[in-house]
Amino acid sequence: MLPVKTARKGKATREPEGSQPTLLQVRTPKSGKARRELEKRAPKIVETGKKTLILHGRKTSSVINSALSDLYHLKKDSAVKFSRRNEDISPFESGGDTSLEFFSHKTDCSIFVFGSHSKKRPDNLVIGRTYDHHIYDLVEVGVENYKPLESFTYDKKLAPRVGTKPFICFIGEGFESAGELQHLKEVLLDLLRGEVVEKLNLAGLDRVYVCTAISSKKVVLTQCALRLKKSGTVVPRMELVEVGPSMDLVVRRHRLPNESLRKEAMREGKNQPKKDKNIKQDLLRGKVGKINIPDQKIGDTVYYHTKVGDTFVPSKTKGVKRERREARMKHEGNERTPKVQDMLEPKKAKKLKRERHDPTTTKYAE
Repeated sequence: MLPVKTARKGKATREPEGSQPTLLQVRTPKSGKARRELEKRAPKIVETGKKTLILHGRKTSSVINSALSDLYHLKKDSAVKFSRRNEDISPFESGGDTSLEFFSHKTDCSIFVFGSHSKKRPDNLVIGRTYDHHIYDLVEVGVENYKPLESFTYDKKLAPRVGTKPFICFIGEGFESAGELQHLKEVLLDLLRGEVVEKLNLAGLDRVYVCTAISSKKVVLTQCALRLKKSGTVVPRMELVEVGPSMDLVVRRHRLPNESLRKEAMREGKNQPKKDKNIKQDLLRGKVGKINIPDQKIGDTVYYHTKVGDTFVPSKTKGVKRERREARMKHEGNERTPKVQDMLEPKKAKKLKRERHDPTTTKYAE
């Protein structure tokens, strides 16, 4: 079969026999906006908030459809949901994650939730993370005893708002001893924590995710609304109201990243603040800045002459009486060419001319 080369207009053209196939051309950004967008999507040492990609497998059940819809509702501000079914995605199989990595790069999502249903693995969820848009790790869980959001009755004033920062509580010794639950804990933290912030406003906390380890492979996950009441102190008294959804997660399979990839992904940046050049702090004057001025080269400065009376004096300022100087130069250029006698003896010629026209001189008086 002859190799196929992709043309510029989208048509396929055949190469002559005996020639090697040409690789696809890498397109570089030509505008500043496209360049800045690619820099936002590039891997960062200090990460920002992570987006979540929600997908359906080739076959799903009503439980999985409801669970994915509720999860999208919880992360609506930072999630992308695909409604079509994907038949060629199998995260744990070799070659089955190609489309998944493509979708991750297309949507700029670093966490994905893939739902499927089969006879061997019913009500199945695969939660995974990506690094540089490649699969980093995977956790496969089964969903049991699922209760959707609509099945809970409570005061709607307590409903958590979209985009608020949650509390995440892990209860049970299994999260410290069992390797599967330790891995699940890391993945759930990245999935549910939202934006990474340094300070929190207590009045804006309105939800808690409670994860309880029942056994070495089973975790109960539920969402509770947070009600603040007066306690007589600065710290208010808190009450939890279950608002859903609620489900039991049974760990089936998980895949850890290799050591080299983990070391690269866990690399941290230096915490040193950026140094400002030529700026220092003074106890008396405060913030003091230093300005570097280049050499003015005073010796090479051109001096201009200005006429004062009958004499010319040097002037170091270029802009003084510029209009007069330009007008004088223009006027001198339009005058007639002086005679040879005037050029040789200018003072004597002027004196003779003045005496010739002045009738009061001694010569004419006689």
